[in-house]
Amino acid sequence: MFGLGMPELIVILVIIVIIFGAGKLPEIGSGIGKGIKNFKDATKKEEKPKKIDSEEENPDNKA
Repeated sequence: MFGLGMPELIVILVIIVIIFGAGKLPEIGSGIGKGIKNFKDATKKEEKPKKIDSEEENPDNKA
């Protein structure tokens, strides 16, 4: 797909471990996972149309 083989992925993983440290990786993965889940939930929710009553628009015109 992008021309990334196993050696390239290992090098990328090693660089990430060096930059963030092994202890920080679970926190980063968890944060990314929660972000993806929230994004999917937000895109799946259908927005309900809001009903506008004439009374709400003009509260002074009560009959």
